[in-house]
Amino acid sequence: MDILSFIEQKRDGGVHSPKDMGEFVRRFTAGEVPDYQAAAWLMAVYFNGLNDDELRDFTLALARSGDILSFGDDVFITDKHSTGGVGDKVTLILVPLAAACGVTVAKLSGRGLGFTGGTADKLEAIPGFRMHLSSGEFMEQVRSLGCAISGHSADLAPAEAGFYALRDVSGTVPSLPLICSSIVSKKLAGGADGFVFDVKCGRGAFMTDYEGAEALAEALVSLSRSLGKKAAALITDMDQPLGRWIGNGVEVVEAVEVLRGEGPRDVREVTLALVGAMISLSRDVSMKEGRERAEKKLDDGSALALFRRLVEAQGGDGRVCEAPGDILPIAPSSLLLRSEKRGRITGVDAKSIGEGVKRLGGGRMSLDEEIDLSVGVRLLAKTGDPAEAGEPLLEVRYGDEGRLSDSLPFFEKAFTVEEDSVLGPKDRKRGFILGTIQ
Repeated sequence: MDILSFIEQKRDGGVHSPKDMGEFVRRFTAGEVPDYQAAAWLMAVYFNGLNDDELRDFTLALARSGDILSFGDDVFITDKHSTGGVGDKVTLILVPLAAACGVTVAKLSGRGLGFTGGTADKLEAIPGFRMHLSSGEFMEQVRSLGCAISGHSADLAPAEAGFYALRDVSGTVPSLPLICSSIVSKKLAGGADGFVFDVKCGRGAFMTDYEGAEALAEALVSLSRSLGKKAAALITDMDQPLGRWIGNGVEVVEAVEVLRGEGPRDVREVTLALVGAMISLSRDVSMKEGRERAEKKLDDGSALALFRRLVEAQGGDGRVCEAPGDILPIAPSSLLLRSEKRGRITGVDAKSIGEGVKRLGGGRMSLDEEIDLSVGVRLLAKTGDPAEAGEPLLEVRYGDEGRLSDSLPFFEKAFTVEEDSVLGPKDRKRGFILGTIQ
């Protein structure tokens, strides 16, 4: 195979054969394709795209570049993927809730990226929790408990990790086929039979407008189905952060509140909708019926009980379900950010909040940086709420004065307060679930 001719073919708008696509990925994984040539091909894809057949072939090749987990034909495995947001602690609630409803969940989760938080970091705030299970441990727990949450293994879709790193430094991240192949190849390697995608939309999401989010959701579902998997997608709001708390340990506190039948309504509603979709895929019922089943299990304490079993099975302290504030690391110092004028809140910029929490120490400024699991912020007001001059809008929990100083400019610009109390159409609260792709 001539790699240069392969690159030129896509540069000129040509179509790759399945054999050539597979060989290209094989050689890249083996280190036989230099990064500069792989990056050149990525740029050609960025401009000329991949047709449906090429996208399927590329995704399969990425998945087959490493191990593919197999749970057998006697169980239907479901996984959920979120495109990333601020305050998104849904996985912590969704996995035990879906399992309590009889859905078998094998959840592979990552760390925070950019200004968005990661499930792995949040769960590691629980003392003793083992986030990285071996493939054998992961599959055994899924079979025995009905659910497990583990970090991504380097043995699963290693080619995807290599291409992802190149996309990040070659200006090719915003390519729809490359985004879809990245997400779906990892899900294929994880061994699931059904995928539910939570595509975030808004200022705190990768897709800031509905049209882009809908295109991504449709592409993810279409690609998954072409590979023989059941799939559905929900487009959910990320204009403002999800819930009240944003951080790591503090988000686990809020997740436990929701599992107790309390907590913020937006977190509850988004979680119930996603679990309803998972039940729909695995039990062949409507999403509406699935949601109703999930609501019963959330309200009767079944999901909280299963969360405790999940935490303890992975070495964590199960007392987090009873007294999370006593078990989890919470920064000792507190500062209140106050409104400068009277009016109504017409926006809470999720990205600004996320960037502020990152600089506070709750996220990574560099790849290998250790994060502070104890810091975070609590939204005391959200879009549509009235505000008085001097009224607290945000509580900041911090441990380092220097990091607090770095974060405050982002928190201060996150809130938009208009003196006119009448909200315009663009400023009114929008629904939590913006669209569904079935």
